[in-house]
Amino acid sequence: MFVATHPFLPLDVLRVPHRVDRKADDGPMGFARIAVDGGDRRGSLSWPRPDDERLAGQLPARHDLAGIPLFARVVDADVLARTLPPGWQPDAAEGEAAISVWRHDDGSVLLPFDPGEAIHLLWSEAYLTALGDGHGPSLAARAYYRVRPILPRRVQIALRRSYARIQARREFPRWPVEPALHDLLRLVHGWLTEVAGAPVPWLSPWPRGYGWAIVLTHDVETAAGQAQIGVMREIERELGYRSSWNFPAQRYPVDDAVVAALREEGCEIGVHGVLHDGRDLESQEMLESRLAAMHGAAERWGAEGFRSPATQRSWALMPRLGFAYDSSSPDTDPYEPQPGGCCSWWPFFNEQMVELPITMPQDHTLFTILQREGVSDWLEKTRAIRQRSGMALLLTHPDYLGTPQAAEPYRQTLAALGHDATAWRALPREVAAWWRRRAESTIEPHGEGWRVAGPAAADGAVRLDAP
Repeated sequence: MFVATHPFLPLDVLRVPHRVDRKADDGPMGFARIAVDGGDRRGSLSWPRPDDERLAGQLPARHDLAGIPLFARVVDADVLARTLPPGWQPDAAEGEAAISVWRHDDGSVLLPFDPGEAIHLLWSEAYLTALGDGHGPSLAARAYYRVRPILPRRVQIALRRSYARIQARREFPRWPVEPALHDLLRLVHGWLTEVAGAPVPWLSPWPRGYGWAIVLTHDVETAAGQAQIGVMREIERELGYRSSWNFPAQRYPVDDAVVAALREEGCEIGVHGVLHDGRDLESQEMLESRLAAMHGAAERWGAEGFRSPATQRSWALMPRLGFAYDSSSPDTDPYEPQPGGCCSWWPFFNEQMVELPITMPQDHTLFTILQREGVSDWLEKTRAIRQRSGMALLLTHPDYLGTPQAAEPYRQTLAALGHDATAWRALPREVAAWWRRRAESTIEPHGEGWRVAGPAAADGAVRLDAP
């Protein structure tokens, strides 16, 4: 449908049909350009290339795009006003950091930033630099996790609650819902539709006609949690759910009989680091020293996925884990030792590894740290995710919900969601495998419409609505 002069990440994320032709004509002022492939449409979508001299020396900064928080490098509006050829006009934009989108009389759209760069900055959490934050746990958080094993439980909770009041002041990503990334994808799809003058097809994020996904995961942090797995599993069994259970490789003796019983029921097992001390991804040297223990546990349990203790994460190191997928990045979570989030309700790739973001507030955060009651927080977040065809990936712990009374909010939430036939109830490994098939598939013309070609042909679906 489209031809692009350079790769454009939103096209790949949405799987919009296109080809890249480096010999195609650039856009105005040497910008990269997307145009309709063939036909008589004159309009195009243009954006600055990564090596654009007008961006040289810039660091990504926070901007406002039609009310959407955006982190990117931006070509100055005064430069565009002086150098664009006649026929271009900016949209109205108010505020010092507001970005204007430019439009031409022929229907073309020009963006002074690269949406692909903006998406990558969110996925990788590199936007934190623009906010003045580091990319890892703070010094205070690292110190806390070093001394936590010797602190009484009541002292641990008191410290976390006190620190949570400070963490709650963070303005971005907003908690519990931050739609910035999905709002940006929706805008890009709208601009492509403007240029095409027709509905733009994209590949549904979920297979077999499902509208959204529910994924249940558990981290079993302690031997006590292992002994309490049955409470949560009984709830899932009664309501027809399967789930994933992540165990640390060496913190306590993991009972192989427990693992075998979970697998026999169709559940999945994942690796939850080595010692649950928040140090697995502290450095490349530390990671390499612990990989053998992680991989040994993965082989013993038949595990394909990884969850980092305390959701510690490093964009550069995660692909070195050697797992099919990772699920350590929240979409938004100011309350973790490493606050931030990728802002995505869909899976995404970090090199060849699939990242499955944790998109629901954690049980420990809600009920222990914030002392919330009931299930309204979980149900409100699932409504937001469902409306945007997202993935509700829930992380809970038998360590904290290991009694019938404590697990009642979990029961109520699963019961409320169980009547929704539009939800794909999937295991993490199934979602990761689907996302790979989707990424390897394309959309091609078929009669008067479109069809999916490639590994997702049997269960993928073409959509024409806005993402």
